[in-house]
Amino acid sequence: MIQPPPEFHYRLPGPAQGLRAGAHRSLGGEGGLEFRGHADWLRAPDARRLDVRATLRDPFQRWQVRLHSPPRAQTVWLIADVSASMAFGAPRRLDVLADFARSLAWSAWRTGDPFGCVACDDRLREELLWPPARQAGRAEALGSQLRALRPERQGSRALAQAAAVLGASRGLLFLVSDFHVPLEEVRRWLDAFVSHWVVPVVLWDRYEFEPRGPAGLLPLVDAESGARRLLWWRPGLRERWAQAGCERREALQRCFAQARLRPLFIEGAFDADAVTRHFLQG
Repeated sequence: MIQPPPEFHYRLPGPAQGLRAGAHRSLGGEGGLEFRGHADWLRAPDARRLDVRATLRDPFQRWQVRLHSPPRAQTVWLIADVSASMAFGAPRRLDVLADFARSLAWSAWRTGDPFGCVACDDRLREELLWPPARQAGRAEALGSQLRALRPERQGSRALAQAAAVLGASRGLLFLVSDFHVPLEEVRRWLDAFVSHWVVPVVLWDRYEFEPRGPAGLLPLVDAESGARRLLWWRPGLRERWAQAGCERREALQRCFAQARLRPLFIEGAFDADAVTRHFLQG
C-alpha cells in the first residue's frame, strides 16, 4: 500500500478570493458562518438574519441584517526552478523539490484548493505545466516526474515569464529555487509575481558553504555550468567560504524583506512539519 505524502498546513496572508467553497476565510458571499458585519435591510433583504439589538442601536432606525462569509478555496501554484544547479547536493535539490511538490499537491487537495505547477529553466518546460485542478493523483505523478527529471539548461531566466501563465486571479504561490542568481534577477522574479501571495522557498545544501575534505587540493564542480577546477583548500579559505554563505543568506533575506516576504529555507531533506511551523510563526 502506497503511503500518502506528508501533509503540511499553510495560511493565506489575506481573505481568499476564490469562488468555490473551501477552507479559507473570505470577505464576500452569503450564508457562511463567519460574522463580518451588518448591513441595512435595503442592501441585504434577508429576514432570517435580522439583528434586533443592532437595529435598536442604529441612530437612523434602519433594520440591520447580519452578514456572514462562507469559507472559500484559493488556487495554489508551485513555480519551480529546474535549471542545472538544481541537480546539486546530497540529496539532490531536484529530489527535495520533488518531495516538496508531492507534499504541496497533496496538502492543497486535502485543503480543497486547486493546485497548479509551472517549471522553468531558460524556457518554460511545457511537460511540467500543470493547470490548476483538484486531483488527488497529482501529488504522486508530479513527484515522480520531477524526481526523474534531468536538467537540460543553465540559468533560470524564464521564471519571470511564468507570471503570464498564471493569469490575473490572485493565488498562493510557492517560488522554489536555490536563488543562486544575482539579486537583480531575484527582484525581477518578485516584481513579476507582485499580484500574488508569494512564499520564497530556498533549497540549499549545507556543504555548498562548508565543503568536505581536508586541507590540500580540492576538486570543485560548478553546479550550473559543470566546469571543473582545483582549489587549494586551507583553513583561511574555509572561513571565508562559510562567511560568504552567511552574507548570501542575509542578502537574500534583505531582498525578500523589501518585498515584505518571509523566505522558507530548506537545507537538506524536506520536512513537512518545518513548513507548517513556518506558517504558524508568520
